Amino acid sequence: MLKKEDIDKQKMADNKIAVVFDVLLATSTIASALQFGAREVIPVLDGKAAEQEAAARDKDSFVLVGEYQGKTIDGFLSPNPLELKEKIEGKSVILSTTNGTVALKNSADANAVYAASLLNCKAVANHVIKGYQGETIVVVCSGSSNEFNVEDFQGAGCFIDALIKQFGGGVFLTDSAYAAYSFYHGHNQNSEDILKASRVGRMLSKHGFEEELEFVSQQNIFKKVPMLIDKKRIIAV
Repeated sequence: MLKKEDIDKQKMADNKIAVVFDVLLATSTIASALQFGAREVIPVLDGKAAEQEAAARDKDSFVLVGEYQGKTIDGFLSPNPLELKEKIEGKSVILSTTNGTVALKNSADANAVYAASLLNCKAVANHVIKGYQGETIVVVCSGSSNEFNVEDFQGAGCFIDALIKQFGGGVFLTDSAYAAYSFYHGHNQNSEDILKASRVGRMLSKHGFEEELEFVSQQNIFKKVPMLIDKKRIIAV
């Protein structure tokens, strides 16, 4: 799927595995948060839902992290992985983003749901294969405001490449999956260039987040696999 608005919840419930990409930045943030020692990530639909989720928790047990339309929500931490690194160990991260957390919540009826990024796509592919029982694997590119995002397409291609290398020649690809795989192979050494050239990447660069872009463009540096549990919380498996 090329954007979150394409998600059909009824079809997602029909023996599917969902692998969700929002490379800039939600799923990269989720992968990083778990790698940096967060206890769990709670994806929510918006800032109000985040505050409702926080209300029943001990104030020292969580951090609120979120943005809407690219701007950090008032009273929340910015969902940039490197900014969170020293603030989340042992805590629940309640995360609200414009696109990625919405895509995760809307995919929740699948048999299994994973948050994937360039940082961990190989680890996610390996985990999916290990427990695979014939489900249809749906790669969800979150996109942005009903628009296609090239950085998610690159992430999807990275994941599909890892899947094919593990499965061998037995993977049936839809045309969109084949296009992502082919795109990745044409640019697999240049993820940083793609992210910086993307619309969201240009916006982040304009606001001084070049270091962030360089960080999340790294491929397969994380081993933790973020999985949605009970349709509510994401933990490392």
